[in-house]
Amino acid sequence: MQQTLFDKIWDAHVVHSIENGPQVIYIDKHFIHEVTTPQAFAGLDKRGIKVLRPEKTVATADHNVPTKEQHLPIKEKLSRQQVETLIQNCKNHGIELYGLGHPFQGIVHVIGPELGITQPGITIVCGDSHTSTHGALGAIAFGIGTSEVEQVLATQCILQTKPKKMRINVEGTLGKGVTSKDIILYIISKISTSGGTGYFVEYAGSAIRNLSMESRMTICNMSIEMGARGGIIAPDEITFEYLRGRKFAPKDFDAAIEQWKKLKTDEEAVFDIEYTFDAADIEPMITYGTNPSMGIKISENIPDNEDNGLSKALQYMGFEKGQSLIDKNIDYVFVGSCTNSRMEDLRLFCSLIKGKQKAENVTVWIVPGSKQIEQQAIAEGLDKILAEAGIDFREPGCSACLGMNEDKIPAGKYCISTSNRNFEGRQGQGARTLLASPLMAAAAAVTGKITDVRKLM
Repeated sequence: MQQTLFDKIWDAHVVHSIENGPQVIYIDKHFIHEVTTPQAFAGLDKRGIKVLRPEKTVATADHNVPTKEQHLPIKEKLSRQQVETLIQNCKNHGIELYGLGHPFQGIVHVIGPELGITQPGITIVCGDSHTSTHGALGAIAFGIGTSEVEQVLATQCILQTKPKKMRINVEGTLGKGVTSKDIILYIISKISTSGGTGYFVEYAGSAIRNLSMESRMTICNMSIEMGARGGIIAPDEITFEYLRGRKFAPKDFDAAIEQWKKLKTDEEAVFDIEYTFDAADIEPMITYGTNPSMGIKISENIPDNEDNGLSKALQYMGFEKGQSLIDKNIDYVFVGSCTNSRMEDLRLFCSLIKGKQKAENVTVWIVPGSKQIEQQAIAEGLDKILAEAGIDFREPGCSACLGMNEDKIPAGKYCISTSNRNFEGRQGQGARTLLASPLMAAAAAVTGKITDVRKLM
């Protein structure tokens, strides 16, 4: 029987199938952080249960950590309590923790791939919706709720209904200034925030195959923003070379590659639904509303229709139907999050910023995704490029992606953000978020307004 890549991995991890119901799936790696675990561990402790396989769980502190002066105690009470609780729970259950001060600390979906913990053919879960990021390496990865976190800690398995299968092909060559962030924003603008609901998405096509590993992570990361359960890309030579030499990569790497090469969709395999897009049709993208599907090419105007609660979204954002966003003044630029905080993203941003000054009206935060990225950026001199431009280079954490820590965008202010969500209040109560690529963020940082990055390249 011809199988998709998703089928091959999923079926290999089925422990038990319930007739006319869900399946019990074995989980190879469980990532945890400080926000969605306190209640899960409390549930175990209440029942006197220990974590079944602590060596399969990896913890880090990321969502609520400060990105300035991390050597000092956390000021915000709830954040401090959550991080301290994670430390104690990991100690009680023998779980490896990459907490503040550890050289491997960082955003959970950044450290997994960069350490080689994320590998093709495995199953991964985390109490965070953007766990889909790890699918870029050919893994089945998806977010789970706190009760499910407890379930995995106790049993190393999870009860799930198998999703339907979707394939999205992007064929051709990307134009100037177009990045993987633009690809995924373009796709979501075409199929909506609910277009992937109930599906697991495989991304394919020549444009996808030509992407770097870090660019692929950006695509899979935002699968959840179209409602999908997750995203996956078949592993290839780019994947293998990315993983080679990583801290937790397989010891017999060549043997692992031979197994990983089998992880691809069979030619005659059938998907429940399939889309194909032309890479040449994609331009630098930017969002104008309050969900990620409200995105346009930078050359386009805001649509004039009543779909998706547009009027309400535009009222919140202070925009009008039919308006062009070009030359709109902005207040903040944020480069970071599990979507765009890797070395490739920082290099892209700095490639446009080098030798220039940020605009006086803009506050710019550059937040690396991990301590390893922070140190690499310093080694490459990116910190100096940013400092000379008057830009704030911070320490690792989720930062201004979500209004959960100290890095919040003030009410009414506009922020060009490389993160993944532009919901009302996502970056702080009343904040107005416009999602874009690191290149578009750099253009805004230099000009102080929304700018077509291609004019600066």
